[in-house]
Amino acid sequence: MNVQGVNLNINIYAPWRTVDVFQKEKNSPPFLFLHFILHSSMKRIICLLWFYSWIQNPVFSQVENWELKAKIMVDRQIMARGVTNENLLNVMRLTPRHKFIPEEQQPYAYMDTPLTIGFDQTISQPYIVGFMTSLLELKGDEKVLEIGTGSGYQAAILSPLSKEVFSIEIVKELAERSAKTLKDLGYTNIYVKWGDGYQGWPEEAPFDAVIVTAAPPDVPPKLFEQLNVGGRLVIPVGSFWQELWVITKLEGDIMDKKSMIPVRFVPMVHPENPIPEQN
Repeated sequence: MNVQGVNLNINIYAPWRTVDVFQKEKNSPPFLFLHFILHSSMKRIICLLWFYSWIQNPVFSQVENWELKAKIMVDRQIMARGVTNENLLNVMRLTPRHKFIPEEQQPYAYMDTPLTIGFDQTISQPYIVGFMTSLLELKGDEKVLEIGTGSGYQAAILSPLSKEVFSIEIVKELAERSAKTLKDLGYTNIYVKWGDGYQGWPEEAPFDAVIVTAAPPDVPPKLFEQLNVGGRLVIPVGSFWQELWVITKLEGDIMDKKSMIPVRFVPMVHPENPIPEQN
């Protein structure tokens, strides 16, 4: 398109052919109308892209240290959306999320988005981690079971907020990687094993709290069985449509369920082959 000349050439049939649509002066009504539409649309697209990048990453390009990035993440993405537990917020400010993800994803570690960690798995967006952890209502002396270790970040958040964290990961490579990451970062009350999350961890049961970071179609019975009376199970449930539930175990094995928000998690799967018992 030559906006200064007489002709407007637009390829409307194929990328290798050009058809003269208008052979008129540049002030002809069709020319001016199309020129207006194209330029207006481009301006809108540019403005929208700029605005989106600004609200997602307002100062990150100027921030050099991860501590400030983590503080901004917590204040703008988590605390501002209703998570008020100050102990939890401080833990998230002090936890280096970038250490739990592949190097190529680290520039995005403190944005409000899930990120891929390999093996068709993701690290949840920071808000969801904070929100789900807050629903456990931890006091500091609990024994917690996590299903879906993934990157290890959720376990790292749970560690200072509870007495012990037992975490199960179905992908062997992720279990080994996250265990090493947590050890390298100095966590001493987290125990990771490669296993089937549907079975829970009966040798260590009962648990005061259970958190699940993948979505089964229904609540796995063994996870509820391994919960102490009065304990809480926070779990996304569903296939395509998923809801985040908080389930409290009452006397007589009564299940008190409360739906919180719609969510989207990777599915919770069974192992393709039996996983050997481990110490």
